[in-house]
Amino acid sequence: MTRNLVEIRNLKVEATTDSGRQIEIIKDVSLDIAEGEIVALIGESGSGKTTIAMTLLGYARQGCRITGGEVRVDGIDMVSLSESERSHLRGTTVAYVPQSAAAAFNPAITIMDQVIEVARIHGLMTAGEARAKAISLFRGLSLPEPETIGSRYPHQVSGGQLQRLAAAMALIGQPKIIIFDEPTTALDVTTQVEVLRAFKAVTTQHQIAGVYVSHDLAVVAQIADGIVVLRNGEIQEAGSTSKILEDARHPYTRELLAAFRPKAQERPPESEEATKQALLLVNELTVGYGSRAGSGEPLVSAVKSMSLRLDRGRNLGIIGESGCGKSTLARAIAGILPTHAGDIMFNGLELGRAGRSRTRDELRQIQIVFQHADTALNPAKSVEDILGRPLTFYHGMKGKARDARIGELLDLVRLPKSIRHRRPGELSGGQKQRVNFARALAAEPTLILCDEITSALDTVVAAAVIQLLKDLQRELGLSYIFISHDLSVVQAICDEIIVMHRGQKVEEIAPARLKAPEHPYSRLLFSSVPKLDPAWLDTLHQDAEQVRTYCHN
Repeated sequence: MTRNLVEIRNLKVEATTDSGRQIEIIKDVSLDIAEGEIVALIGESGSGKTTIAMTLLGYARQGCRITGGEVRVDGIDMVSLSESERSHLRGTTVAYVPQSAAAAFNPAITIMDQVIEVARIHGLMTAGEARAKAISLFRGLSLPEPETIGSRYPHQVSGGQLQRLAAAMALIGQPKIIIFDEPTTALDVTTQVEVLRAFKAVTTQHQIAGVYVSHDLAVVAQIADGIVVLRNGEIQEAGSTSKILEDARHPYTRELLAAFRPKAQERPPESEEATKQALLLVNELTVGYGSRAGSGEPLVSAVKSMSLRLDRGRNLGIIGESGCGKSTLARAIAGILPTHAGDIMFNGLELGRAGRSRTRDELRQIQIVFQHADTALNPAKSVEDILGRPLTFYHGMKGKARDARIGELLDLVRLPKSIRHRRPGELSGGQKQRVNFARALAAEPTLILCDEITSALDTVVAAAVIQLLKDLQRELGLSYIFISHDLSVVQAICDEIIVMHRGQKVEEIAPARLKAPEHPYSRLLFSSVPKLDPAWLDTLHQDAEQVRTYCHN
């Protein structure tokens, strides 16, 4: 008979509010996880998913404390242990794969040294054995150049690669239980397929139990044996994955399922060509890193001869695998990265090749919302300070006018005014991303570059943000460039979609043609979007592998 590796009984967690009041945020939660079983915790941002998962490490975030119940991990109650006793179990008995790998890695230490640190701290194996095991994990997680990628620093790999390296870091201690905290949110769809397969294989092979925190029901369908639906710190519904997906009973669960795919953008009939106004024109743009001596050409070209057009009030989606150049293109348009060749025209005027050569008003009109809110927001500043800075910088706002506008911005992104004095570390992942978006709105831009802005949001909140973007577009005449690996999000808001591969545009598609892309690489991307079907991942393999082989040859 399979034994339980996790037994949570009547768990209660309290938090201290800004006013010093104690409130219960986890209310009498109980659940079991058996050997080799993955249980998904789903629910909207702030529902308690991550808080419950982190109690398996005996941890409660700052301002919170475990006030009741038991959390037994491999028979040991983590709540009753001392901190030093818990530290011996972390990384070996129970390990953690974070939502934001960018915030988990030290930028000054090589990847290999960080991945094998658990083995060194706990004396699990020799340094040579640890390095060999790490390389084996890199290979199993489909990382490029597995023998040498460990010698790089975190900033020298893509976001998707860094997320897989975080998984390798968790797996190297051969834990019995792994907490997966939204580990595929930063991954493009083709990479996500490979990582999900790797997670399933390693958990099955070693009979590892897992808690999978996620807002993506299609991902949960592929990896989880059971689902626990949470809201406001309470279990709303629990059952096998197939039962929850096919026969959800609770109204909130049905709401989550209904929000899984946002509605496609409704557009009025196309206006005459003569009335269209080009807001942004990018012509033969080349962007890279480093510079060849005497030539002015980049050592590494991340974007090659890229051209695109975005008309005023319209939206452009850019999709492609991690490392294809999507974010580099967005940073070049925003002026964060200097371009090496080509032109960027905005509102009929040529923009400088770097931000320092642009006027303050040009900088104001093009804002970017970054993928990782953890690293985009200053952890030492309050929400009020974060939103107040662009109001002062771009609009000269001070005092009561600035305070009132901060309240309006929080309302726009559906955040309570009570969080204005909190710091990013006191917010959930979804709340941090909404602050990130509010900061861009503070500048009152014409164009917003959205770099995976819904990837950290739960399904319900992501659907609300998409609707918010549509509403703001109608009210303010905004335009968006939307970079995402979630094709349903891009389809819901974009008028045209560009597919990028290895720094180049391979196809431009209207949303109506999404079901019939022409380029083999585009077909690979669209075939890799998970479905609300637990059998989808196992039946995908053959067609996707054939197209991938074609694209990489």
